[in-house]
Amino acid sequence: MTVVGLPYNYLERLTGMDKDTILSRLPMIGSEIERREADHADVEFFPDRPDLFSVEGVARAMRGFLGIETGLPCYTVKPSGITFTIDPNLATIRPCLGSAIIRNLSFDEESILTIMGLQEALHWAVGRGRSKVAIGIHDLDTIKPPFHYIASPRNRKFIPLDFERELSMDEILAEHPKGRDYAKIVKDFPLFPLIIDDENNVCSFPPIINGERTRVTTNTRNILLDTTGTDQKAVQVAVNIICTAMAETGATIESVEIDGMQTPTLAPAERRISVKECCDLIGVELSASEIATLLEKMRFGAKAEGPERVIVQVPCYRADIMHDWDIFEDVAIAYGYDNFTVEISQTFAIGRAHPVYTVAAHVRTILSGLGYLEMMPFTLTSERVLYDAMQRERSSKVLSLMHPISEEHTVVRTDILPLLLEMLQVNKPRELPQRLFATGDIIEDMRTTQRLAAASIHPNADFSEVYACIDAVLHELSIAYIVGESNDPAFIDGRRGNIIVDGKTIGVFGEIHPAVLNAFELEHSVAAFEFDLRAVPGYPGP
Repeated sequence: MTVVGLPYNYLERLTGMDKDTILSRLPMIGSEIERREADHADVEFFPDRPDLFSVEGVARAMRGFLGIETGLPCYTVKPSGITFTIDPNLATIRPCLGSAIIRNLSFDEESILTIMGLQEALHWAVGRGRSKVAIGIHDLDTIKPPFHYIASPRNRKFIPLDFERELSMDEILAEHPKGRDYAKIVKDFPLFPLIIDDENNVCSFPPIINGERTRVTTNTRNILLDTTGTDQKAVQVAVNIICTAMAETGATIESVEIDGMQTPTLAPAERRISVKECCDLIGVELSASEIATLLEKMRFGAKAEGPERVIVQVPCYRADIMHDWDIFEDVAIAYGYDNFTVEISQTFAIGRAHPVYTVAAHVRTILSGLGYLEMMPFTLTSERVLYDAMQRERSSKVLSLMHPISEEHTVVRTDILPLLLEMLQVNKPRELPQRLFATGDIIEDMRTTQRLAAASIHPNADFSEVYACIDAVLHELSIAYIVGESNDPAFIDGRRGNIIVDGKTIGVFGEIHPAVLNAFELEHSVAAFEFDLRAVPGYPGP
């Protein structure tokens, strides 16, 4: 979920409606108001609507939803006469490029923060943490076209944003905060992607950082937008969303010629939808003209094509529309969820907690009583975290993803403890001691079971602490156990033990090995345990 700050004055100026009316209706388009401050509101939007990640996008949607301005927004794109070339050597590095010229801007501090916020939100929602798409926004009047997207030697120097001295690109990866954050995306390439102008001035080092030369300020009136990445469709989505958001402020959009092709066009896509299919899905009888009117409230172009079909023009910024059912959902939103008839379900049943969740609830009570805080780590992780960082051999029983979205989410977890150590790494700036636990599903050998893991970090965390903790937990769960010798390489030899129940090893506990602490960049001792919850008496299943 993405939280967008909506300054009241700017929002009211763009919508022509008072803030109270807007905020009262915002939840009906699929948002949640996190907090209301004196000068702004923080609103959470689903990641499938990146066009709403800016004040401009929200204002456009609300003008339609409130009936102020309905129908398809019309965006005119003029050729700028500016060209962009792409170095063939980028084909195996970061081959995709999108661009546009945006003129006649009138920036103040508020609108600059808005566009920078949109940029960062798109880096997350569309760009997968900049690995798939990265966006650069530059003061056009500080550089000279035509522009060139090149594969540069790594020793090329320029002044990166927020620095006062030149750094080589390798030095940027080591010294600049953004370089350290995103170095993993490019560090293994022999050449680095670079955008330069016709006088060899550096505009940006995508996906890491822009050059200080092209910094956007309140004096900026024209900008060069560049988006680079590994997926051309995602690159173009980012261009469309930013261009149309800026057009909502009165800016003029101009296309750029990239290797002979003009981009962007900002033209809508066209679909034909079935009236019957729409009505069957949402459960409301509507005519073709009524569906068209509702879709215009959601800023689509729509026209009835006889009684059975509606021609729909999908705005270029609606990257979430992949199926007719996505359009039917917008029909339901425009109709108003508060207008649907409330009915009692014809199916009646008395619910009860599943035994697995009953055990999990008991576990949570015990660990909370021992002073541990619960966390809910992701189910997806990587073999690097599960095995390599833990000094454990990779397992053949792990379930791998066929099409992972990133190298950090390639498998389904077979253990929970590595993910707790990852969280301790994230929490390094927090005060100590930190004591975390998690319980939940793991999948091993195509079979789902449940585990409990806990970790404690502070200078005096040791074997005695975790032994006392595991003894208390197992006692409260009525598990009769003995401790056996362990050879788990994630723990220190001589300060580790296996948990054995009925002659079977169900878990391990002890002090985490220094090499594992180094792998997770932890600076203090960690005492931890993990065991299989199937050992709990009365646990369902085998």
